[in-house]
Amino acid sequence: MSDLVFDESSANREASHGYAWWFSGDTFKKAAAEERTRRKRSFIHHLTSHPGRLTIIYFLLLVALSTSLLLLPVSSHEEEPTSFSTAFFTAVSALSTCGISIVNATTHWTAFGQVVLLVSVQMGGLGVMTFASLIALAANHHMKATQRLLTANELGTTKLNEIRGVLTVVITTTFIIESVTFLALFPGLYGINRGNVRHTAREALFFAVMSYNNAGFTPDGAGLHVNNWAVGMPIMASAFCGTLGFPVLLNLMRCARHRTPPRRWSLHTKITLVTTFSLVLLSLAWFLLVEWDNPFLFKGADVETRLRYGVVAAVMPRSSGFDLSWVPQVSEPTKVFMSVIMFIGGGSTSTAGGIRVTTFAVILLICRAAFTGHTDINAFRRRIPTRVAMTAVSITAACLFLVLSASLALMLASDCSLTDALFDACSSFGLGGYSVGVAREDNPAALFILATAMVVGRLGPMTIAYAINRPHALESIRYPNEPIVVG
Repeated sequence: MSDLVFDESSANREASHGYAWWFSGDTFKKAAAEERTRRKRSFIHHLTSHPGRLTIIYFLLLVALSTSLLLLPVSSHEEEPTSFSTAFFTAVSALSTCGISIVNATTHWTAFGQVVLLVSVQMGGLGVMTFASLIALAANHHMKATQRLLTANELGTTKLNEIRGVLTVVITTTFIIESVTFLALFPGLYGINRGNVRHTAREALFFAVMSYNNAGFTPDGAGLHVNNWAVGMPIMASAFCGTLGFPVLLNLMRCARHRTPPRRWSLHTKITLVTTFSLVLLSLAWFLLVEWDNPFLFKGADVETRLRYGVVAAVMPRSSGFDLSWVPQVSEPTKVFMSVIMFIGGGSTSTAGGIRVTTFAVILLICRAAFTGHTDINAFRRRIPTRVAMTAVSITAACLFLVLSASLALMLASDCSLTDALFDACSSFGLGGYSVGVAREDNPAALFILATAMVVGRLGPMTIAYAINRPHALESIRYPNEPIVVG
């Protein structure tokens, strides 16, 4: 690759012919030379020069802090202190926005403990990369090129000078959606709680944060009130928005403001929406066809109730994890199907996990091109760059190996069936929040395996890859004007 430097001047922008990355000079060569030069560097420099490592360190520090707080006697109702494995697993589950709970959140955790879970989920849901970037901004007053590259990829923007504005919009959008969800939930919960305003406000806040961040923790033993659409619909709508990802939400807001027709939406938005709705419809059809006569789920239920449960089952398993009561009662084929759906996960840079729907879509497009004898990979009359296709294949292969390895390890650690092990492994990696009983308080080995899968699912394989590579390894990354964010 030739000598490169970022030039964001208006003159060079016009000469770039539609491309948002502008290169000239030898910035990366100088950066590589500086890395080879032995000179004393500050601790902050080492962190900000390795953005992937900064993100991982930030996440691990949050895990340590949350675990310590949950170990405090004030966090639990139990006379005996919470075990380290339980506190650690719960902290990772909250920060990764997975939501698998191995203890009853109502009887075990006090109000203080639930506040710790709430804040942990919010910090994880806003995005590890978002907060890591804010730390870098505060430390250096500006972001280094490598940090800005990774942040741009994480947030789905293509212009370096947009990143600060995008970070602000991301945080603002998060709180706006959660506030709207809170207001939408309040009337329904107010009726359920028979006029108890304080309890209703606490539940509405808890559900608002948990639903948008796709974490399955609940403030009481009732869980998701699926039979009450006044509560169920706002939660499902908020959870669905959370799975789309910040790039899609930002693009939709911009297009709505400028009244841009759907045909001019970004390629990433089109692929995400089409794939997401296709998976939801496929899940709905699966549950209605395969589980229609399941006596454990629909015993004595009418058609309306079956359809309502089918919609919940189609939206929630991808990442949300609410209403766990029905999961162990599904058939073995449905467990495998749900495992695949959770492995795919939600949109890129969203609160969901998995390989992401854009990665899955690119894999399908690669298969279509191979089967039809085409050399180019196209979607909506646009060509998918070869590097994006390579990244999608690499991510899928690596994550598939991780899930299979975790499943085998769970079978050895808990003596469970392959179906149950695969289900819990995919749920942890995809941050689905469901469990069929493999995650138990009395099995620390299984908890550690599942926690590892959650960490990878939350950070994403691309962040871990950037943490391993040297900073100037990013010089090989190029983005077109409309990138497709995978991983």
